[in-house]
Amino acid sequence: MTGQTAPPAERVDRELLRIAFILVLGTFMASLDATIVSVGLDRLTDEFDASVAEIQWVSTAYLLAIVAAVPASGWLAGRFGGRRTWIAAVGLFLLGSVLCASAWSATSLIVFRVIQGIGGGLLPATGQALLARVAGPGRTGKVISIVAVVPLLSPVFGPLAGGSVLAVAPWPWLFLINLPIGAAAMLLAHRYVPVVPPASQRTAFDLRGALLLSPGLAVLVYGLTEVAHDRMIPAMIGVVAGVVMLTAFTAHGLRTRGTPLVDPRLFARPPFGAAALALVVLGASVFGTMFLLPLYFQSGRGMSAWEAGLLLAPQGLGAAAGSVLVNRTITKVAPRTLVVTGIVLILAGTAPFTLLGHGVPDAVIAAALVVRGFGMSMIGAPVMNIVYSRIEPEQLPRAAGALNLLNTVGGSVGTAALAVILQDRLAARGTDIAAAFGDTFRWVLGFCLFAAAAATRLPRTQPRKG
Repeated sequence: MTGQTAPPAERVDRELLRIAFILVLGTFMASLDATIVSVGLDRLTDEFDASVAEIQWVSTAYLLAIVAAVPASGWLAGRFGGRRTWIAAVGLFLLGSVLCASAWSATSLIVFRVIQGIGGGLLPATGQALLARVAGPGRTGKVISIVAVVPLLSPVFGPLAGGSVLAVAPWPWLFLINLPIGAAAMLLAHRYVPVVPPASQRTAFDLRGALLLSPGLAVLVYGLTEVAHDRMIPAMIGVVAGVVMLTAFTAHGLRTRGTPLVDPRLFARPPFGAAALALVVLGASVFGTMFLLPLYFQSGRGMSAWEAGLLLAPQGLGAAAGSVLVNRTITKVAPRTLVVTGIVLILAGTAPFTLLGHGVPDAVIAAALVVRGFGMSMIGAPVMNIVYSRIEPEQLPRAAGALNLLNTVGGSVGTAALAVILQDRLAARGTDIAAAFGDTFRWVLGFCLFAAAAATRLPRTQPRKG
């Protein structure tokens, strides 16, 4: 990390906004595809004559591939350049999309989802690092506040998009819909996104670290998903193996003389450690809620996928409105003030869900989601700005990879943990499904309180200009 001051904010011009729009298309595709397929699982079960347990791997394989791919994004961008890596990742994602659309069995679809997930896992971190490098420290905060809203919108609009596609087209269009977006993104990037040179000092790829970190994360997430499905033997094997591999990676990262895939020492440097912890818990809260609410709407209230997605839309509206406020204040207000305020709003928006057993009206749910969305938009951009504006330009790809990795892991681990808790509460509550979901949302409140504790370690004042 460099010094604790940041340069004054500079004007975000039309050219930078165009670059941001192009790069955010990749993040939008990857984020949307994590949820758009969820509403089509029943259709895919019938199409391939597969069991529910088997077809769930269509979603799980994509998630595990993303988790496995993110750690390598920093090295790839440093070795081959940000723009080249980003365009290649879009191409790999589109190849996976075409293969998924042509799948002839559940097994082939799962394999092709892995290919798609690898490309999707590289896109957010590579795009953020490239954008921060082009923007420079003085403009990073404002431009990141614009693009950071996309991952918050995608889980909301994914079910809506999936339901709309399946209402008018066969299932392959869940994947073919990516082609025009991705093709346009590649062409526009080639024309308008500037070339950022690779790192001047090229480092060897950390093969040992890659063999420990990526598989370790994937195995850990797999183990947690097996817990949710009450398959305890593979769950125990997955969790134990994942923890052992991640522990071995940490020891390797601290001892190696080379450059580790993700440097564990980063997390000991303020404010990176607190920022990373805040993003982990944000991921758990966002994706955990996006797992719980659609499930409650459909199983507890008998809504269709389209109706459930429509009731979730207010959270996206709140996130969009919040991003406007953050864009105007991110260079004027202390990061800790923005983040803590955002967490308080998430707490306030989550509280009504703990009372689902008492019959919370739809209007209250919609209002709570607006508040949650507004609060979530106040966390990601300030946290990323703290890191991106204080780190050497050549280190941006690795820092972006680390932050996105933690956000992804937080989302996947948090979702798996909440699934286990929900299963336990459903067993305890019996036929009172709404009360079981309300109990589970109390754990989401706990995640938010933990994030608030981490946020108190962020800088309390706005960095001095100069």
